[in-house]
Amino acid sequence: MKRIMLRRVLSSALVTGLGALLAACGGGGGGSASNSSTPPPMQSATVQLLVSDASSDDWATIGVQLLSVALIPADGGADVTIWTASSPAPTLNLVQLDDLADILGPVSAPLNTYSGMVVTVAGNPGDVVLTASSNPSAGFPGTAGATIPSSQIQIKGTQGTSGSLTVPINVTFDSPLTISSSAPNALDVEFNLAHPAFIVAHNPPAAEGATLWAVNFNGPVRRHPLGDLRWLVLRHSYGTVQTVSGASFTMLRDFPLLPASNPEGEITSTTQLTINVDSTNGTIVYDVDNDDARTVVNSAFPSALAGKFVRVAARYQQDGSLTAVRVWYSSTFANVWLSPEGHVLSVDDAAGTLTIESEDGTPQQVLIGADTLFYFRKPQNPSVDAASIGQGPGFLASADIVRGFKVHVSSMNVSSNPIVADTVDIETANYGGTISAATGTGFTYTRDYVASSDDYTASLGYLPYTGSDNNMDPSGVAISGFDWWFFTFPTQADTGADAIGDFESASNGAVDFGGSFGQMNASGASYATWVGAPAAGMSPWQVPMAILEPTPLPLAQIVQGVTGSSFTMSLVNNGGNAVTVDFDATAGSATLVYQVNRSDGVVTITPLDLSNSADFTTFTTSLTASTLVKVWGVPQPAGTAASGAVKAYVIFYYTGTLPSS
Repeated sequence: MKRIMLRRVLSSALVTGLGALLAACGGGGGGSASNSSTPPPMQSATVQLLVSDASSDDWATIGVQLLSVALIPADGGADVTIWTASSPAPTLNLVQLDDLADILGPVSAPLNTYSGMVVTVAGNPGDVVLTASSNPSAGFPGTAGATIPSSQIQIKGTQGTSGSLTVPINVTFDSPLTISSSAPNALDVEFNLAHPAFIVAHNPPAAEGATLWAVNFNGPVRRHPLGDLRWLVLRHSYGTVQTVSGASFTMLRDFPLLPASNPEGEITSTTQLTINVDSTNGTIVYDVDNDDARTVVNSAFPSALAGKFVRVAARYQQDGSLTAVRVWYSSTFANVWLSPEGHVLSVDDAAGTLTIESEDGTPQQVLIGADTLFYFRKPQNPSVDAASIGQGPGFLASADIVRGFKVHVSSMNVSSNPIVADTVDIETANYGGTISAATGTGFTYTRDYVASSDDYTASLGYLPYTGSDNNMDPSGVAISGFDWWFFTFPTQADTGADAIGDFESASNGAVDFGGSFGQMNASGASYATWVGAPAAGMSPWQVPMAILEPTPLPLAQIVQGVTGSSFTMSLVNNGGNAVTVDFDATAGSATLVYQVNRSDGVVTITPLDLSNSADFTTFTTSLTASTLVKVWGVPQPAGTAASGAVKAYVIFYYTGTLPSS
């Protein structure tokens, strides 16, 4: 069975809205029917607004100042601003939101149908913060762990005057969004850090100067579907507690400073959140100022929370209310913040340590003690969400926790060095890499990094097919057993009884470039869920899905220009073979093409729509012999007519001052 899917990415980075209840105004009956009568006030509904995105191995910080969100009515009415940032606007680190959602707060939106939205971000020099990972992927053109100077960051699409520059991001919804009073409403928009055109490095010849980084919001931001709200994994939220009232407390939402200060400070917003106790499973409350002394509460929060800074691990109920799984509190914001959060960089089983990427780009080592508890966030199953899945150094078994997992650590003593972990929240368990050994029961991911100690090979079992919906994807959409899809083409997920067999065939494709690069095999990415008791030879992690991802190929040059819907190219400085690259010009699934031009020290990124005849002509006439290109693509499946060719998802072609790498 195949079902239509919107273009999804694991690394699904989200700006999500979910509704709670009607906050309706009265209509006002009676009165005169003349033209001078006052129309009834428009009814509205409460919408919880969140932000999140997909992952990136190359960055520790991608900081963006989100200024406002407006909805575009489908009936042609004026845009409706539903959220405006407090002043000063906080800088959100998108890297920390790897398939997580960060709560911006409840907003009010008129009951209506909307066709799109406008997300506005700040566009002045310094408003976008880029800090490279301390151990980026091979070929990354920046300096590991370094913050890119604002003079080398070019924010594309800015409007306004110097000092007040903004970037309005227009997003057209794939299907209309209707905000109603009868059910929770959902708005879901994604900042996709993995999108090739989001952050583009232009590497000129050495004599030309420093690398320039073009930040392009046109394309990497979109709406994403959201199903059952209880499946949404929320990033820990910070706040200042205002009142404690038995089974709930209210807090003003706090945002950490970026770049991080020492000690870390916060921006307190005007957004108020209500957090409820978990009366069934209990909420664990930690007193950070007292060595994380813990109390389990089922009926009432301690009055000591009043006026304190808190960090909350919460989950959504179906009606949009928030229930706390764990709460940390302190009289100092830096103490609740000083809890390493980020992607795992490396695992040392022998030493019993994890190294985690901190927000300032520096690795932070965490010691796993005998009493350290590991949790896997599973909000859709509250009893599992509240229970640990492992304890102590013994949990650091091969491939049970690997580089790329997103974790949040709480320490027993914030002043200890190294930090000893009290708890480790595994928020997302993401695997990826080259796919091999696909069988009817599972397949293997092999991941290679610059530092070989970070490499891993993991054999993962499929979520079994039961003949009915037996799981949800991260957005809460029901799936039947294991499902998979190409990154964007076709825009359908393959699920059901035939999905595993189809995946075996599709993942066997390969393209031989020869020379020093060699063979290109299928690559993919998956999120995993903990099963604890795996099949023989399999990891305790099981995968409900896989995406066959486009592989970024090195810089190449055209050997033979476009013929029909393909061309041939060879990799620069590879000394190997010319290979065929296929592209698509069909509206809705066309290959994404960008002209990247550097002139007078300015990088310009121009998207081309291959389904448009004029843009198609521009593209085909530009790809002449020796034109430099960069392609992201997947190998065509083995045994097909196109076997041995690359199917392109994104194509860059370069003009002006040409890149050297």
